[in-house]
Amino acid sequence: MEFFAELLVAALIVVGAGFALVGSYGLVKLPEMMMRLHTPTKATTLGVGSILIASMLYFLLFEGIFSIHQLLITLFLFIAAPLTAHMMSKVYIHRHSQTQQLPPPSRERPAVGWATLDPEAEQLDLK
Repeated sequence: MEFFAELLVAALIVVGAGFALVGSYGLVKLPEMMMRLHTPTKATTLGVGSILIASMLYFLLFEGIFSIHQLLITLFLFIAAPLTAHMMSKVYIHRHSQTQQLPPPSRERPAVGWATLDPEAEQLDLK
């Protein structure tokens, strides 16, 4: 049983390190900000989350200590990273809206276009 626990912890660390490496490489190499935004929010979040889960399992299985601190860090990471990416993407859209043509809104909601860049919504006080 101890061998499988060690194998599980080691696998989570290797998977986490792989995700963190791919996320960091993409953050450096991708050319545009909107492309670079995906790597830290997805790959690196999964990498750090996997390493934190491996650490929690290690202390739980081998030391007999349940670490609530690591659980809270993991939950905060999985909540904060997508919210931060969402805010950064909204700022990018606002700053580059004059220079870049956005695709038309979907047909499901023809009266309202983009949530952050809709001139009709500003006139109708829909925001």
